Amino acid sequence: MLDRTEELRVGPSASRRRLAEVGAVLRASPSRLAILVFVALILVFTSLFMTPWAASDGRPTHFSDALFTAASVVCVTGLATVDMATHWSVFGKVVIVIGTQIGAVGVLTFASILGLVVTRRLGLRAKLMAAGDSNPLRTHHGAVPEGQAVRLGEVGTLLATVAVSTLTIEIAVGLLLLPSVLVAGYPFWTAVGDAFYYAAMAFTNTGFSPNAEGLAPFANDYWFLSLIMVAVVAGSIGFPVIRTITEQFRTPRRWSLHVKLTLVTSAVLLVVGAVVYTALEASNRATLGEAGAGHTAFQALFFSTMTRSGGFATIDVEQMHGASLLVTDMLMFIGGGSASTAGGIKVTTLAVLFLAAVAEARGRQSMEAFGRRIPSDVLRVAVAVVLWGATIVAVSTITLLQITRDSLDRVLFEVISAFATCGLSSGISAELPEAGKYVLAATMFLGRVGTVTIAAALAASQSRQLFRRPEERPIVG
Repeated sequence: MLDRTEELRVGPSASRRRLAEVGAVLRASPSRLAILVFVALILVFTSLFMTPWAASDGRPTHFSDALFTAASVVCVTGLATVDMATHWSVFGKVVIVIGTQIGAVGVLTFASILGLVVTRRLGLRAKLMAAGDSNPLRTHHGAVPEGQAVRLGEVGTLLATVAVSTLTIEIAVGLLLLPSVLVAGYPFWTAVGDAFYYAAMAFTNTGFSPNAEGLAPFANDYWFLSLIMVAVVAGSIGFPVIRTITEQFRTPRRWSLHVKLTLVTSAVLLVVGAVVYTALEASNRATLGEAGAGHTAFQALFFSTMTRSGGFATIDVEQMHGASLLVTDMLMFIGGGSASTAGGIKVTTLAVLFLAAVAEARGRQSMEAFGRRIPSDVLRVAVAVVLWGATIVAVSTITLLQITRDSLDRVLFEVISAFATCGLSSGISAELPEAGKYVLAATMFLGRVGTVTIAAALAASQSRQLFRRPEERPIVG
């Protein structure tokens, strides 16, 4: 038996070993590290939002509202249980902008950018973390098609693209928005703050508005709304796509399969969404029915763009037809591009599933697009992401229905908006009881980090199998 001196000597070393083991596990798994960092960030921002100087009235914000706001900010969702324009002070709004910037680029990518700025170099571990944040399939055993996202040696270039493109786009859009905000009648410095706030919320696909009227003062300002759409699309296509376009704009034939699938699928969804909204809401006087044909088409395109994860709206979502709400549910669930500021299951996931269905209909063994073959392991990850995403939405919807006793269409809309970090609201977030706020906050968290983490975990969990079991085909369909 060890005496007291030996126990004291052995205890700390055992603790150090455990800490070292935990650290090794986290370093080996960027997905686990991302979860812990996201949780830590949400707790930090919750504490900041609970301080008296974060609220405009100088009183501490209730924990449930602060937690919900922190989750919505860090996960760049855009849902709120308080009036984001009037409840928060200038300090609170600055915290909101900082949180959306961190959450939009991804915590591991943001940490890598800070490391690059401070040390002027990137170590191998930092490169692996940042690359894994942009392409979960990198952890897959075997050959990985690096053209889908970014090569390990180009991580530094990607990080520079993330930092430069974020600052450049937000500053440029803010300057271009400023004249419209001034024309709307706001004082100069208020207009400056609002213009850059709108630019940051649009590019990060968050959707918060700095004024209580929202986009109502700009509902007929096509210049303002067009800039918001451009910023939302730029944020939703993903940083690898932005890097490719800026570097190879004149040679689209050299673009990777990931870039082509992202751009084509996003464009198709935007156009189809606009056409569907025009057809469904043209007779609805509460939304688009009283506008002219040109204005209706433009507003339909704007709303279709916001379903990428933008979160802004010029029409009352609560007044839309049930069919339009269902279409919006589907578009929000899909979301934007991979390694972007948008949420959802991602457009490339949908593209892979569609290509798999086409290959099956044609009797082909492999999926092909733009002269390239897509391996079957990508399909397995895509199916898992969709199934887990649908499971998260289903569980959250059932739980909220039990808590709120509200209608299915409103609750389902709010849950999908939270999961896809979109921010469009059916109006129930502000009416949620405390338990409902926690459920929706958890849904936002799982939507932001869940599908990527699941994809990374599945890609990394494959092991070498030295035998094959007998084959048997179940009846499907």
